[in-house]
Amino acid sequence: MNDISAPTIRIEVACTRGFNKSQQSCEVYQHVHDIIEERETIRMGTIFTIPVLSVLQVEVCTDVDQYTPRSALQFNFYVLQEQEGVTETITHCAEEMEISHHILLPARELHGLWESLIYEEGIKDSVLAFAETSMLFARRGVDKNLITCNRLALFHGPPGTGKTSLCKAIAQKLSIRLNEQYRHAHLVEINSHSLFSRWFSESGKLVQKVFSEIVALLEDERSLVCVLVDEIESIAYARDRISSNEPSDSIRVVNAVLTQLDRLRRFPNVFILATSNLTDSIDAAFLDRADFVQYIGHPTEPAIYDIYRSALYNLQSIGIVEKDANTSNRRLSQTAANTTDSIPSYEQATDPARPSSTMLDILLQVVKLSAGLSGRTLRKIPFLAHALYVKKETEGVLNFLTAMRQAIRKVRNDKRLLLAKDCSAAEEVTDVSEKESNGSCLSKW
Repeated sequence: MNDISAPTIRIEVACTRGFNKSQQSCEVYQHVHDIIEERETIRMGTIFTIPVLSVLQVEVCTDVDQYTPRSALQFNFYVLQEQEGVTETITHCAEEMEISHHILLPARELHGLWESLIYEEGIKDSVLAFAETSMLFARRGVDKNLITCNRLALFHGPPGTGKTSLCKAIAQKLSIRLNEQYRHAHLVEINSHSLFSRWFSESGKLVQKVFSEIVALLEDERSLVCVLVDEIESIAYARDRISSNEPSDSIRVVNAVLTQLDRLRRFPNVFILATSNLTDSIDAAFLDRADFVQYIGHPTEPAIYDIYRSALYNLQSIGIVEKDANTSNRRLSQTAANTTDSIPSYEQATDPARPSSTMLDILLQVVKLSAGLSGRTLRKIPFLAHALYVKKETEGVLNFLTAMRQAIRKVRNDKRLLLAKDCSAAEEVTDVSEKESNGSCLSKW
């Protein structure tokens, strides 16, 4: 008897209001099963549509090869929340202050965010596995004295690398994966900069008020609450680096944050996400509480290629960029027939045996020229290329790639000029301070 169970193929089905799971799930299953049966391989993240009322899309969240049994399908049905996020405020000392942004999950505004994020191989899988295991341990009541699990993840790295977007995408994914366990899901994004009050010794009290609002949500055991703190160093600054000349309110804020985080631990339905550009400035006690610490750096060349590939595909699908009509690429297009678009994968594009393609040669040049740029900057390149160099409604792919190359060079040159200007300003400040110092010495002399 074979005790090895067949691997599960996870399917996520996005729906709109009006979808009736009890009546329509069998119809969805049949359509999805037929599609999966007819394909030999399916890449994780593949999205397709089916002719079922109120079903937006179907996503395959497991890699499927020719040996994967098609019998074990696990479905997650979810309805997207149409409401936009709202800003939460509190009145403090007769002043209304923005303390957080509250979004009901899974949110329409976050739909597709997870799929659009491109990082090094394995990062997204590891992050999601950590989040799911954290919540599983909490639900099952694992003894905290034996196994520590604070359900706190920290993402750090240079600006513009997508740390905040990744946190929001994780919260969205958790709300989808755990919708059988929780009827409601929330994302509370704390405005850490607003927690420093202009009144001395009030910031610690503000932190307590913010977390009290979160606790009120957590008291409903049917609600999943994801808490996001951007730039955590602003409210969890390293206490050993706080100067004795600074107000003690800074230390009170850090103490209050750590106390409130410990307070949240007793709730099994909370997951905390934090980001930082300056990990050296974070208090050691906060770092010790983080179960999962992930560095998010600038995209690698394969990631850059995929970012541009997805952008070009989108522009081609809406007619701003024309598809490559070069007959010399006919064999290459056939090679890429199993992909979601006519542009082959990075592995196919860099294969020495691939057919000759001017389009791919230029795209790979653009990718190499983009090395070291942040993901945020990379996403702007197609727009800048069109705005500054194309300047017409539709352009061929070769000319558009050439325009992208020009846009990248402009962005790099602008950054060099900006850095040079900053260096010159810093030198002027140094010169002035030295002159003032010398003048002070001479007057004393």
